[in-house]
Amino acid sequence: MKKSNEIPKTVAVATLGCKVNQCESASFKSGFEEQGLTVSPFNKPADIYVINTCTVTAKAAAQSRQLIRRAQRTNPQAKVVVTGCYAQIDPQKIREIETSPISIVGNGNKHQLLDVVLSDKNAEKYFDDIALQKEISLLPVKRFPGRTRAFLKIQDGCNNFCSYCIVPYARGRSRSLALDKVLDQALDYADEGHREIVITGIHVGHYGLDLEPPLHLFHLLRKLSALTPEVRYRLSSLEPSEINRDILEFMAEENNFMGHLHIPLQSGSDTILKKMNRRYSVKQFTEKVIRCKEMVPEAAIGVDVVVGFPGETEEDFLKTYELLVNLPITYFHVFPYSKRPGTPAAKMENQVPAKIKNERVAVLRKLDHKKRSAFYGSRIGKVHQVLVESEKSAAGLAKGFTDNYIPVHFEAKPEHINRVLPVKLERLEERFVIGTLL
Repeated sequence: MKKSNEIPKTVAVATLGCKVNQCESASFKSGFEEQGLTVSPFNKPADIYVINTCTVTAKAAAQSRQLIRRAQRTNPQAKVVVTGCYAQIDPQKIREIETSPISIVGNGNKHQLLDVVLSDKNAEKYFDDIALQKEISLLPVKRFPGRTRAFLKIQDGCNNFCSYCIVPYARGRSRSLALDKVLDQALDYADEGHREIVITGIHVGHYGLDLEPPLHLFHLLRKLSALTPEVRYRLSSLEPSEINRDILEFMAEENNFMGHLHIPLQSGSDTILKKMNRRYSVKQFTEKVIRCKEMVPEAAIGVDVVVGFPGETEEDFLKTYELLVNLPITYFHVFPYSKRPGTPAAKMENQVPAKIKNERVAVLRKLDHKKRSAFYGSRIGKVHQVLVESEKSAAGLAKGFTDNYIPVHFEAKPEHINRVLPVKLERLEERFVIGTLL
């Protein structure tokens, strides 16, 4: 361990889970670099390891523990700092696997993580009851290294308490970033050259409701679009009830607000939705998706689906399948229900066997591929604006996403990276489209 008057030279960061965690880790890295530390790969020896954990599923919790053990093995003398949702929910489990003292930083104290890194002291005082947290942690980000697309966290926490979800217990109540701070972050990203920003949070649609005076998400989007017209904006996820006419009209009219919506469905059965404590019906969800396609016909619409929720019968599953077949949905992310201790669903009867869950997941993932291919294929021959990314495909082609979120591979030159350019979609491949840069 370093002496107290020495500053560690290298710090490695590992991030699990959602876009919010990725945004927070980017803030950590920005702070480390400003203090003169070198950010190194996590699989290399470092003076300090920071693990930003996830606990949304049992698998994510297990991966979090694995990363902690890996850090301890890679450099037994290193300082290990653990934060994130797993650290917030199960700090005692972390204590059980530590081979040397570990500093644990709660989700509500992430803005103090740099102090922990630079101190030789343990971080007991940096862990509070997240349910009592009233304000969002301020975590400014300079830029996302190696990324053309940046994530902008505008909100944290969730008030919904869906019966299967541990997130409200790990993140606390909904808290919004002040408007001026959001705008400052967007300007910083634009000044650093980011040409696309993804608006993210734990519950983005609740943005501004806790501010004084209250502010609606739509007003924030309008200000962002006008402030940085050269930057493309996407929304990470919105609940069905939060997608209103104002947002859809804005998406249809503004050139820098991308035609792409991600809407959690979770189940196509009203019986299961009620058990999940989801606050909409299948009929309401259907009407919202149809309205989206009427107002923004070329928009990509993605959904999240959980299969094998406790009590889900074959009939419930078939209702989900039929809904997904019939609705104009572009793609879906399919997850088998994961029993998470601490949630009401974990105590429910009629837990679905793993074999049945896996079979249902396979059926929906096959349908997902069919839906994606149909949507991608419908755009062949069209020209779309694509942000050219720095990462190349396995075949050495440039990569990017169209405004309506179609992945495209095409020939491009190094000077095209991080520019938004017209690409003609030529032919459909297995999971993407081959295009020609115009």
